[in-house]
Amino acid sequence: MKAETLNGLPHDGTAQAHFSHYAAPLIDNALACAGALHSNPDAEVLHKLRVSLRRLRTLLWAYRPLLDEQFDNQQRALFKFYASAAGKTRDWDILIALLGELGDAQERPVDALQAARSKSFDTSRATLEQADVKRALRDTLKEANRELNTAHERTPLPKFARKRLAAAQKSMAKRMKRAARAKRSDYASYHEVRKAGKKLRYLTEFFEPMLAKKQLKAVKPLKKLQKRFGALNDVVASEQLLRDNQALYVDEAAAAQALDALSHERKRRMRNAGKLL
Repeated sequence: MKAETLNGLPHDGTAQAHFSHYAAPLIDNALACAGALHSNPDAEVLHKLRVSLRRLRTLLWAYRPLLDEQFDNQQRALFKFYASAAGKTRDWDILIALLGELGDAQERPVDALQAARSKSFDTSRATLEQADVKRALRDTLKEANRELNTAHERTPLPKFARKRLAAAQKSMAKRMKRAARAKRSDYASYHEVRKAGKKLRYLTEFFEPMLAKKQLKAVKPLKKLQKRFGALNDVVASEQLLRDNQALYVDEAAAAQALDALSHERKRRMRNAGKLL
C-alpha cells in the first residue's frame, strides 16, 4: 500500500531519510549564487547566498541530535564564516541607503562610499572563491547523509519536526523574556531574539506539512517581529560600519552628523522593536 504523502513527504518517513530533501535545494541555490559572483557584482546575489547558508545552518541545528556533535559544530562554523564573508557588501549597500534617507545628500562622500562598497565586494568574492565553497557544501551533504543513513535508530519525521520546532520555540520565548527585562541600550539581547526568530521561521518553513495549526499561526507575528528586528539590525550594523570608516568623510563635522542621525534612528527602531516583546 502506498504511503499517504504531504507535499511529497511520506507520513511514515524518517528524519534521516529526508535530510537531503531539505539540504539539496539549499546547496544547489548556494552553488548557483557562488558561481554567479564572478560575472555579477550585484550584492543581491551575495545576499541570496547568505540566506541559503543561514538556512543550512538552521537545518544542521535541527538535525544536531542525529549528527556527530563535532561534525555539526565544524560545519555550522564554516557556514557562518561563508555567510559573514557574503554579507559585507550588503552592509555597505544598507549604510549608503540609510545615509541617503537620514542625511543631507550633498554631505555624503558618495564616490568614497561606492569605492569602499566595490572593494568589499571584490574581497567577499575572492574569499569565497578561495574557500572552495562548492567542494565544502557537497562534502557536507555527503558526510551528513552517510551519518544519518547508517544510524541504527530511525526517527519518524513528524515527531522529529515537532520536537525540534518546540525546542526552537522554547529558546525564542526565553530570549524574548531576557530582552524584555534588559535595558533599552542592550542591543545584544535584541540581536539574540532576532537570531532565534530566524531559526524558528526557517524551521517552520522546513517542516510546515507536519505542523499543527496552532504552530503555524505563529508565522504571521514572527514575520512582523523579524521585519522590525531586522530593521534595527540594519541601522546598528550601519552605525558600526561608519564608525570604523569615518575617514571616508573629509569633513569631520559631516561624519559626526551622519553618526548622530544613525544613533537617533537606532534608538527609534529599538523602541519599535521593544513593543513586540
